[in-house]
Amino acid sequence: MNKIKTKIIDRFIEEYSFLSNFYPSTIVVENKFYKTVEHAYQALKSEDNDVREIIRLAETPGKAKRLGRCVALRDGWDDMRENVMYDLLQKKFDNPFLSEKLLHTENAELVEGNNWNDTFFGVCRGVGQNILGKLLMKVRSELREKRRENLWNID
Repeated sequence: MNKIKTKIIDRFIEEYSFLSNFYPSTIVVENKFYKTVEHAYQALKSEDNDVREIIRLAETPGKAKRLGRCVALRDGWDDMRENVMYDLLQKKFDNPFLSEKLLHTENAELVEGNNWNDTFFGVCRGVGQNILGKLLMKVRSELREKRRENLWNID
């Protein structure tokens, strides 16, 4: 019996760079514009508005990430970080261009493969929880469902 292989997108680079949190995608959080999901995620680690603003204005997502490593984490961050990421991804993929690109990944398994030892949001050397990939697939599924509902609700 033939098994159907699921396509796996295991790096968010090149044609799949739009899946990366570093991809330019302006989002609004608490009435402030952020250049990328990475900027917003790193800023939200802190409750200090001055620190958030420094991270928000960082020149690149890489600089925002480095700044985010130095902040005093807000109380309960470990318990909320997955929900924060999910909310940010929903905002990112509210953009019709990006939502179409995500939907075009069809049923591919999305794996945030990396070499920087992130085994919470990604997978490094075959080890990791791949939370980012799972959240992206959840957002994709919700977009697909919303599209289906819209097709049925045409007057």
